[in-house]
Amino acid sequence: MAVTPDQMYAGAGLLNAYASGQAGKAAAIWQQTSYLLQARNALAIAEIRGDYDEQYAMIQAGRTLKKAEIEATNYKMAGNQILKNVRNANSAARARAAANGVQLGSGSIEAVQRENTAAGLRDVAVANLNALAAKVFGFEDASAMIESSQIQNIMNRYAAATNSQQMELAGSAGIKQAGLLSNAKLFDAGVSFAKTFKGSTAKKDE
Repeated sequence: MAVTPDQMYAGAGLLNAYASGQAGKAAAIWQQTSYLLQARNALAIAEIRGDYDEQYAMIQAGRTLKKAEIEATNYKMAGNQILKNVRNANSAARARAAANGVQLGSGSIEAVQRENTAAGLRDVAVANLNALAAKVFGFEDASAMIESSQIQNIMNRYAAATNSQQMELAGSAGIKQAGLLSNAKLFDAGVSFAKTFKGSTAKKDE
């Protein structure tokens, strides 16, 4: 049985539809692979960036704590200097009183020493309070740095995971669409081939 030109063209169309469908599937697979690689890279980058951000936050928190510790130490040193100044002032007052023949345990010299000591103790209390505040605020700042970094990293990782899922879904959808288009093209070509073959056979019978 000889093959007619129409049948040859119809067969070529069928093969071309099949080849085009397979090429579309291959392109969809390549696109899906690209999406998967991008998704994996996005997740990996988010993890690495998150780790570095946490490390940096820990370093910054450590520096903040060290700064607070130094500040608290400075306040304590200032308090000690105040006490030293009070002792020196009282000693000088007693020395002047003794040189002038004033009795040290009574009178104005005693009042001066009491006032010097009271004022000095008030200043020391303020210095101690400042030292405590420096430590507390330092701890709060350091904790806030670490907590903020952790929250931001959770959000970044969630965003990367969501983006990764969207890419994977896009790749899967592309493959499904390519498969449907391939099947549709092949079906249309098959129908056309069948009509052509049937028509050519009918003409021969006539």
